[in-house]
Amino acid sequence: MTDRAAARAAKSALTARLSADPGVVGIGLARREDGYVLKVNLADPDAAPRVPGDVDGVRVVTEVIGVVRPA
Repeated sequence: MTDRAAARAAKSALTARLSADPGVVGIGLARREDGYVLKVNLADPDAAPRVPGDVDGVRVVTEVIGVVRPA
């Protein structure tokens, strides 16, 4: 079970790693039954292979949401 503090630390590391990737449109925390995970929102499925499956023992999940544009 991953606690919130560990997930936040892993989020910082993942954000630094993926900040320049144009296929990544958001990184956040998500609560699951077994604790917290990192959730990476993607512009398209081609970016998925560049996202690691875990960071410092915290599981990473992805979701393709498309390109984010201002309203």
